[in-house]
Amino acid sequence: MPNYPVNKISTSDEQINILQITDLHLSTPVAADTDSSHVNEVGDCQRNFEAVLQQALSEDIRCDLIIVTGDLVSKVKPATYDHIFAVLQATQIPFVCIAGNHDVTDENGEDLPFFQRTLIAQPADSRLLSRHIIESDHWQLLLLDSSITGKVAGEITTTDIDWLCKRLEACDKPALIALHHHLIPVDSDWIDTHMAQNAETFWEYMAPFEHLQVIISGHTHQEQIRHRQGVTVYSTPSTCYQFKPYSHDFAYDEACLPGYRWLQLANNGKVASWIERLDT
Repeated sequence: MPNYPVNKISTSDEQINILQITDLHLSTPVAADTDSSHVNEVGDCQRNFEAVLQQALSEDIRCDLIIVTGDLVSKVKPATYDHIFAVLQATQIPFVCIAGNHDVTDENGEDLPFFQRTLIAQPADSRLLSRHIIESDHWQLLLLDSSITGKVAGEITTTDIDWLCKRLEACDKPALIALHHHLIPVDSDWIDTHMAQNAETFWEYMAPFEHLQVIISGHTHQEQIRHRQGVTVYSTPSTCYQFKPYSHDFAYDEACLPGYRWLQLANNGKVASWIERLDT
């Protein structure tokens, strides 16, 4: 695949504008005799993904990089990734993709309550990145694969932490970390049981690095901003369906539309970020 993955970004104004999209949950086209509600759900995710890209890239902001933070698919099939990568390549904007739990785990029994479903481990698509670095004149972007095959929860491994420490010790540019699973609870009990394991150890090892500025993730299907140790931690809505915030049990948020996040990384280390929602 030409020019994938991107390793370096340079802009004339030395500012990096990033479009983060996450939790696409795309499927391959379904058979005509499939249950109509499932057909609608699958079609909505596909339409919303492309509509989000079209809307975001038509805004009055230059896009320098697209970061896709996991759960690209709902079922692991190469054809679905082929479609996603073709759509992203057609934008002619540099992009990178990392794995989420659905990229390494299929769920059987989708008609059953969440905790009764069977989880089946799957190999990650080779195009999904792990421990990948993108450099710019004033920033370093560090991408991690937090997924665990056959699991919903994620993990920051000791190898991940070692890699981050070495990189942050070697380069003092402001840093952004991107991964799928969240590293701070979002006060939704059911999804917080499936956050990144080893998070407290991660935060302990990150404490000395004052140039770690930003963490972005997906997984929670909701918008939140948290702060810890001087780091701004962003959760980003799904391009598909949304989860109800501050919910003890699994619940959809029917009132919230699909969304995406913009991040502007300035040449002085400052960050601006905001959420946009899909126009109805």
